[in-house]
Amino acid sequence: QVQLVESGGGLVQPGGSLRLSCAASGIIFSIYTLAWFRQAPGKQRELVAEITSASSTNYADSVKGRFTISRDNAKNTVYLQMNSLKPEDTAVYYCNAVLLVSGGGYWGQGTQVTVSS
Repeated sequence: QVQLVESGGGLVQPGGSLRLSCAASGIIFSIYTLAWFRQAPGKQRELVAEITSASSTNYADSVKGRFTISRDNAKNTVYLQMNSLKPEDTAVYYCNAVLLVSGGGYWGQGTQVTVSS
């Protein structure tokens, strides 16, 4: 019943922008911490950004000032606005939802972001 569905990935040139969306169902969305992770070929999955139920945010140093995470509880959707994209941002981006006190959580299927000239 729980689903997280990412969308918005694609091919973009360096310096361009994309907005990723993750629509959730089957959870009480407003109480979850939400996050975006990414995984590039041959690399570990890494946390890109997260936003708590109180809307506090945290970003990886590599994306600070370029990416913005936000949530719309009325739409059960979390977003990742990505600006000034670099080739190093190329990865599959995954949405994650977790209750921090309990661990575990849910994952989306991922969406490919490719930054290339």
